[in-house]
Amino acid sequence: MQAIKYPTNDELKIILKRPTIDLSELSTIIDEIFKKVKLEKDQALINFTKEFDMVNLDSIIVSKEEIENAINQVSEVDQECIQVAYNNIFKFHHAQKRNSDKVETSPGVECWSESRAIDSVGLYIPGGSAPLFSSVLMLGIPAKIAGCQQVAIATPPQSDGTVHPLIIYCANLCGIDRLYKIGGAQAIAAMAMGTQSVVRVDKIFGPGNQYVTAAKIKAQHLGLAIDFPAGPSELLVYTNATSNPAFVASDLLSQAEHGPDSQVILLGTDDDKLKQIQDEIHIQILALPRIDIAKQALLNSKSILMKNVNEAMACINQYGPEHLILAVTDTKSLLPLIKNAGSVFLGHYTPESAGDYASGTNHTLPTNGFAKVYSGVNLDAFIKRITFQEVTQTGLKNLSKVIMRMAQQEQLEAHKNAVKIRMI
Repeated sequence: MQAIKYPTNDELKIILKRPTIDLSELSTIIDEIFKKVKLEKDQALINFTKEFDMVNLDSIIVSKEEIENAINQVSEVDQECIQVAYNNIFKFHHAQKRNSDKVETSPGVECWSESRAIDSVGLYIPGGSAPLFSSVLMLGIPAKIAGCQQVAIATPPQSDGTVHPLIIYCANLCGIDRLYKIGGAQAIAAMAMGTQSVVRVDKIFGPGNQYVTAAKIKAQHLGLAIDFPAGPSELLVYTNATSNPAFVASDLLSQAEHGPDSQVILLGTDDDKLKQIQDEIHIQILALPRIDIAKQALLNSKSILMKNVNEAMACINQYGPEHLILAVTDTKSLLPLIKNAGSVFLGHYTPESAGDYASGTNHTLPTNGFAKVYSGVNLDAFIKRITFQEVTQTGLKNLSKVIMRMAQQEQLEAHKNAVKIRMI
């Protein structure tokens, strides 16, 4: 982890650069995958699974028998833990349901909005080096609360051609029984265009590697919606003299073990504390099974000393982290200063792991600086807001002069006439 002291604004622009790959470099590969999936459909998916995952599939659909067998493999302890997480995630997202009250904008004119679920959604669940079954809960629960009629999951198969039992168990708990054994860009292509087995969806959700991200952007060009462009996972931890070095080091390493292209930023105003945290990182990393991955991620990571809290907050907002931990005693005074972050974790006893699994908030969050313009996945991501208005004869009469004048000034005579004809 590179240590930097008192950087200027211009230096920060370079220092905070993400270790991302130019997705345009992947366009030829992604275009070819989409082309083959469009022409060869299921057979292309089977061929890609053999080529990329080294797995031979007879069918890309997870059968009812496979679902039953997988559920029976999940221990009672895992079932109990997943249920607690499910309940908290459900409670938090269910509280986001809303319809606006009717507003009388002027006498005789009422306006309001109502929610309608997106009909069909596809959820991509990574399964590579670690099966992210928690992402099934994070995406499946709000999809079901919203009322999406068709919810499908695509996830890479294991080496034996099956889907990890915990992914299947969580899908079943969420009421999702359409699962596909496909991963990577080809899974996104299949959900974007449809095949004999894969139903085309209206919106695609879920994290993934650079190929999955590039494929989601390609899907947008075909008229589909996506949750947001995503890149490697990232974490920024803000510290000061009150921070606990062991706690902070554990948080940084928990993010670094995600993947070699993950990025962690250690930010603080106390130089001695930053050095103590660095020492803790060197101690704790030795006990990690994924030490090689964490070490590689730390090469992309920075320890930054700032002069004061205001400069530190400006740095945070400039970076716009996916995850932000305020690992300090006084967090309340900092909250109004935070403008750009996917999800914020407050104090010494709120590790990022809590949000990743069971506190209730969603862990599908904008990366690569997109926290400046995107929210993380929430219930609204699975619905549309439709506005309604009802105007009485008196209400239209009250607005008629305004509407007709504005239409006339825009030289839209038919618009004017639609009001004028009702005034006779």
